[in-house]
Amino acid sequence: MQQQNLPEAFLRLVGIMDELREKCPWDKKQTVQSLRQLTIEETYELADAITEKDWKGIKEELGDLLLHILFYAKIGSEQNQFTLEEVIQGISEKLIYRHPHIYGDVKVNNEEDVKRNWEKLKLKDGKKSVLGGVPQSLPATVKAMRLQEKAKQVGFEWDNREQVWEKVEEEMGELKEVIGTGQQDKIEEEFGDLVFSLINYARFLQLDAENALERTNKKFIHRFTQMEQHALVSGKELNTMTLEEMDAIWNSIKQQGQ
Repeated sequence: MQQQNLPEAFLRLVGIMDELREKCPWDKKQTVQSLRQLTIEETYELADAITEKDWKGIKEELGDLLLHILFYAKIGSEQNQFTLEEVIQGISEKLIYRHPHIYGDVKVNNEEDVKRNWEKLKLKDGKKSVLGGVPQSLPATVKAMRLQEKAKQVGFEWDNREQVWEKVEEEMGELKEVIGTGQQDKIEEEFGDLVFSLINYARFLQLDAENALERTNKKFIHRFTQMEQHALVSGKELNTMTLEEMDAIWNSIKQQGQ
């Protein structure tokens, strides 16, 4: 696709942001703190669009996020902290530095070599731990995936998925052992270990564990609301039905591929 008018379009958006910051009462009062939660929401909306493979939605949400980036840069400039140009130049220089196999003489064989080199450069720049770049506030499932990917770059990784599945079964056995003890804290700990190992197994299957779970969430919502509607048509409410009756409707919906 041609992007001949990209510079003009980008500068137009920058100009709109400047004008809104000057004239709009809502935009004038925003701070980096007040925008933070809104940015998180926009990011999740983009994630939802990606899960749904909604390209129109992805395009729209990318626009919203781009606006937020310009908003932060505008506030940064007002606070004499940084400019939009410095943001752009900074990421450009970082990309060049972190890709010596493109802009230097480093040789790589595959994407894993690229990731390993990236982590080595981060440590060279003063990062104290390979895991240091994983944000504390990430959702737990995403954080687990990122931690495992980071650890992989220094060789802390199983050789094959059969080994990972053995670990899943091991953790499942440990969970079963503690369930009968009534030690709730220990049960939670072992359950967490099992989930962590399942996420690791998902990586070996080349699956996004977060996306897989979200697809199941959406499927459950759809089938449950279908079940509610089916019961309503029959003149019933779910709280008056037996589990067997609800399960029969659920299986009917499932067999219809809904």
